[in-house]
Amino acid sequence: MTGLATILVMLAGCAETQLAVHSVKRIGSQNQTATSPQIGAYKIGKPYEIAGQWYYPAADYEYRETGIASWYGPKFHGKYTANGEIFDQNEVSAAHRTLPLPSIVRVTNLENGRSLKVRINDRGPFARSRIIDMSRKAAQLLGFEQKGTAKVVVEVLEAESQQAALIAQGKASSSMATAAEKETVTAAPRASVETVSLDAPPSAKSPNDFDDSPTPVKRSKFQQAPPADNVAVTAQANPEVNVSAIAPSAIYVQAGAFSVYDNALNLRNRLYNLAPTKIEQIDVKGTTFYRVRLGPMATVPEADVLLDRVLATGQTGARVIVECAGAGERSAAGC
Repeated sequence: MTGLATILVMLAGCAETQLAVHSVKRIGSQNQTATSPQIGAYKIGKPYEIAGQWYYPAADYEYRETGIASWYGPKFHGKYTANGEIFDQNEVSAAHRTLPLPSIVRVTNLENGRSLKVRINDRGPFARSRIIDMSRKAAQLLGFEQKGTAKVVVEVLEAESQQAALIAQGKASSSMATAAEKETVTAAPRASVETVSLDAPPSAKSPNDFDDSPTPVKRSKFQQAPPADNVAVTAQANPEVNVSAIAPSAIYVQAGAFSVYDNALNLRNRLYNLAPTKIEQIDVKGTTFYRVRLGPMATVPEADVLLDRVLATGQTGARVIVECAGAGERSAAGC
């Protein structure tokens, strides 16, 4: 097998944040580098399970979520992404657990107001406290490379995502997608949402009414599609960053969310000694839920520690979330 190296399996170290999903990535051939023109395959994928957590990939053009972003780079530079492109840490791209590959999203750093359009071409992250994994370049542009993480809001861009999907399927010209990806983000998102995962099969169902906690994916070996004709759509070319006003935001650990208030109250009473705890009511697509949240926490490391303590109580659906001031009135700028 001239041109391919052995599969590298990433097991130790920061496994929870780097994820076993990347363990099936292969080093690119000598004749095809991360800067070569390429178009990955369009991929949604079947539901998959990692360490007891189910994920349901789907085309969701209403997707919008606040949470914690991380970044990945040197260890995966030059290796295949989940849709068969070659990861380049010096290009703008990102990994997401369920959005179609490719998708175009707007990511806004809630700590400095920077926002950027990003192309999703990989799966991950699967740490319970992360919602998107950015390339090193994207983290630099958003201003959190040195810190390692940032509070962000991620919003799918429907028209550009549909266009990218058509191009990946060979149904449209790539020149349009490249132009779309070059556009500057003109405004930060305006309101936060609650993301509700689908129920897992009975054997893996969480005791909560809904649960979107995470952990690594067993992926089949990707069969690479033929190279594109002189077209590069691996990531954004000349990406532009917009800076907008942002509202204050805080980090919490969400221990669970229930359709029955008494269930939320019981959980709150059990966790009350771990940290300040509250019950919040929220409507999700016409259904009322009562979510139990602990915090706020001042930093991501503090939130990660608290998350581990909540998980140790048996709340397997617990996760780190970001809540924006005024979100209930849908008036928080940049959040």
